[in-house]
Amino acid sequence: MTEPRYRVRARHTADTVTVYQAYRPGIGGPAARHGRFPAAWKRDRMTWIKPSFLWMMYRCGWGLKEGQETVLAVEIGRDGFDWALRNSCLSHYVPDLYESQAAWKQELRRSPARVQWDPERNLRFTPLPYRSLQLGLSGEAAARYADEWIVGITDVTPLAREVHGLVRAGDLAAATALLPEELPCPVADDMPAHVRG
Repeated sequence: MTEPRYRVRARHTADTVTVYQAYRPGIGGPAARHGRFPAAWKRDRMTWIKPSFLWMMYRCGWGLKEGQETVLAVEIGRDGFDWALRNSCLSHYVPDLYESQAAWKQELRRSPARVQWDPERNLRFTPLPYRSLQLGLSGEAAARYADEWIVGITDVTPLAREVHGLVRAGDLAAATALLPEELPCPVADDMPAHVRG
């Protein structure tokens, strides 16, 4: 079957969704050890969560980019994830989805979450013909994420390095076998159109 251009795919259970972020060790290390973000984590900035492991690897360069050396798998409650999707606005204007550019800008200012669809990547970071969800959280959404939604935080930097090593060695089959299993994540029919794809 052909993968739809827009579809939420994630490692998930009935109650949780796993998303990925990368931070400098001073934030990522304590977060993984204590299962919550330390005081140094900036609540007043937009934080982007990504259900795609490979898109996170593309963004942080396998955890080798400065300031993104610690890769975290953050397991959050499904209720929180759904709340963010319901209270989101698309990060860019699409005429078919909004009455006008002014209406979109008003929605953007009002919404504590932003949805962005970027080309999914393969192990060599080549863009694929379908999109991967990024979810930006600010204000109330960022506070809920940090204080209410987190079920657990795991440092997956060793996994990132192991997969990267296999890719560099040309063993894509072994690298693929280590990837987290990301399956289609059901989205309710009453979600905003920009989430349903």
